[in-house]
Amino acid sequence: MSNALDTEEARSVIESFHTALAGIREQVGRVIIGQEEVVDHLLVTLLVGGHCLITGMPGTAKTLLVRTLAIALGLKFKRIQFTPDLMPTDVTGTDVIEEDITTGHRTWTFVPGPIFANVLLADEINRTPPKTQSALLEAMQELTVTVRGDLHEIDPPFFVLATQNPIELEGTYPLPEAQLDRFLFNVILDYLDDDEELAVVDRYTTRMDIPSVDACTGPEEIIRFQSLVRQVPVAESVSRFAVELVRATRPTDPAAPDVVKRYVQYGASVRATMFLTLAAKARALMAGRYHVTRDDICALALPVMRHRVLTNYFAESDKVEVDDVLRQLVDYMRAEAPAAKAG
Repeated sequence: MSNALDTEEARSVIESFHTALAGIREQVGRVIIGQEEVVDHLLVTLLVGGHCLITGMPGTAKTLLVRTLAIALGLKFKRIQFTPDLMPTDVTGTDVIEEDITTGHRTWTFVPGPIFANVLLADEINRTPPKTQSALLEAMQELTVTVRGDLHEIDPPFFVLATQNPIELEGTYPLPEAQLDRFLFNVILDYLDDDEELAVVDRYTTRMDIPSVDACTGPEEIIRFQSLVRQVPVAESVSRFAVELVRATRPTDPAAPDVVKRYVQYGASVRATMFLTLAAKARALMAGRYHVTRDDICALALPVMRHRVLTNYFAESDKVEVDDVLRQLVDYMRAEAPAAKAG
């Protein structure tokens, strides 16, 4: 354990961290069946102070999952249903004129929008035009909102958990690359297996209500956990592996494997390396370790980079998905790393 974590205060925070983590998983499990990996990815997102894009078909409990997690975390939750007619002020809030009935004096008063929350569920974010989508950008990066030239701060912690439908239908607006890059993860919420689906049907067709969920943490505790995660040490060899993995997604890089040079148009930026390292720290701490391994880096490569790597027309022609490229890249890097170490 590093010196930063080998103190009485740190040990106390670590103990409360693992207690809270077990409680959160138990509470979420009361409502959500299966999807353990997705829940872990959302917890990693919260622990590093990031934002998460959740991609899944309708009816896969995306909204229910986010709402349940927010309650278990003891955080203020707001939901925005994105629609084609949604305006930016519907997200950020707006100034209104209020009149003092005693003096007749009129003043501008800011009425906060739903973005002023700890956990913001941006439901079906790709159903609204880019102008409204971009209203989230400043908040996601700066924790501020600007309305009529006035800056309004959002109290931390603040997380945007956005859902989108993977089906290309009329009336959808793909997220621009600049906004996609603000998301730490792009998590795929897939179908359950048959036993889990049977359990869902049994649970929700025999009762009228959704099981209750208790809060296990609060905003101040989440901020302490975020600080704890950043203290987890990373060996230089592991940091270098993360850098080399991200650089290998760029087809112009000499170290890029053939699959990247053939199928990738644009690779991931340095922000991907930063997010990958931070997320790996959280994953290690959640597993009860106080150091990051290459396995942590490899396990998180797909959700961190699948929305940052853009494939070309050769990939489309050969029906090669970005996940296929990234899986081959991770396998390639795993094989190359021992060879490089031996050399």
